[in-house]
Amino acid sequence: MRAQPESTDSRGDSYVACTHQRRSASLQVVHHEDVRPIAPGTGLRRRFIHDDRRIQAQRFLLPLAAVASAFGVSACELKDDGNDLVNGKSAFVAKCGSCHVLERAGTSGVTGPNLDAAFARAVSEGFGRSTVEGVVRRQIQQPNTTSQVDPATGKLAGAMEADIVKGETAEDVAAYVAFATARGGEDEGRLADVGVKKADGVAKAQGGAVKIPADPGGGLAYTFASAEGPAGALTLTSPNESTIPHNLAIEGGGLNEKGPVVESGGVSELKVTVKAGEYTFYCSVPGHREGGMVGKLTVK
Repeated sequence: MRAQPESTDSRGDSYVACTHQRRSASLQVVHHEDVRPIAPGTGLRRRFIHDDRRIQAQRFLLPLAAVASAFGVSACELKDDGNDLVNGKSAFVAKCGSCHVLERAGTSGVTGPNLDAAFARAVSEGFGRSTVEGVVRRQIQQPNTTSQVDPATGKLAGAMEADIVKGETAEDVAAYVAFATARGGEDEGRLADVGVKKADGVAKAQGGAVKIPADPGGGLAYTFASAEGPAGALTLTSPNESTIPHNLAIEGGGLNEKGPVVESGGVSELKVTVKAGEYTFYCSVPGHREGGMVGKLTVK
């Protein structure tokens, strides 16, 4: 893989865009006393005081390109003990993406804050991404306990649980969100191999049954964008290998049926009788349909 240059934000935090490893340069943060929203949409406000605050991290001893050249390896092959952005992105998709929008991760959850919008102002005003990382890490440990609201129904969708990811994985998630938020574009290298896969193709009936699996990575998507089946008795199934709860529901043509909500290898199943026409299949878990878990079933 071709070495990529480091990208540096306005506070000097260095990120290696093409690799899963991330290091922050040592950074001394000195602010006048100031109270402002750090992440609009999250309710977070933070007071900065002119006392010295040191965000300790390790520094590359040589520029990344020089290290890669000296040892004959690409930047994407370098190993260190920094945060693992690939693991962070994977865990974010699996555990957090059903509630949050983060463009580079491909997530589309709507019951929690849009993380690109939430941190855009802070980043544009010059807050370093290490500050964003700290805010995200704090939110993982001590989330807002107010229940979120399903935008479609107005009903409570539950609050984020504390420590939804833990230990080094939590550090990795915070590092990836800090790297990706309000950045735009697409991930490269190994990061590009991780994330929500968009629904594609048509699930076709076999033996009077249609299988429409949920995204195994935990994203708000089915693996098929649409489905086709014959009129008459039809069994619809949706295996869900992820730890995010999903189900399969159907509406249209006088039907309004919902299969059981399942996770971790469960299968949501519906047995219906359908006539020729078009129906909508979707996930009825609050916010999931709005986040993209919806498709068209054509019955012929």
